[in-house]
Amino acid sequence: MLHEQIKKTLKEALLAKDEVRLLTVRGLLSAFVNELVAKKMKPDAILSDEDALSVIKRGVKQRKDSIEQFTEGNRPDLAELEKAELAILLKYLPETMSRDQIRPIAVAKMKELGITEKSKMGMLMGALSKELKGQAEGADIKAVVDELLS
Repeated sequence: MLHEQIKKTLKEALLAKDEVRLLTVRGLLSAFVNELVAKKMKPDAILSDEDALSVIKRGVKQRKDSIEQFTEGNRPDLAELEKAELAILLKYLPETMSRDQIRPIAVAKMKELGITEKSKMGMLMGALSKELKGQAEGADIKAVVDELLS
């Protein structure tokens, strides 16, 4: 389980005195507890891998937003810390599909659903998002669909 693996990482970071990894993993475990409480589970329970991945993805998105904000605000010191935390979080996410890998699936789904015009883009996006959930980024799916329907 991913949740248990991250708990072990906390111990390793403590022993290694790795401050950035320790800070990141503690924050992640805290987010896991928040997710457990939100799901009306006991705080000491273990999250499923699917739930843990969604929490990690939220953390990744937050870090990317923070990096952008700190860079625009001329705070490279804070942006660097966020980048270091982002690198740690990305290690826990599975590889996502590239646009080149998404394209043939999108073409097949277009034929299957009989979609040929841009007005049906939402239907295709929904079908692909459901089929590729957790395997591909939504922005990449949208880019491929835009390209195919333009």
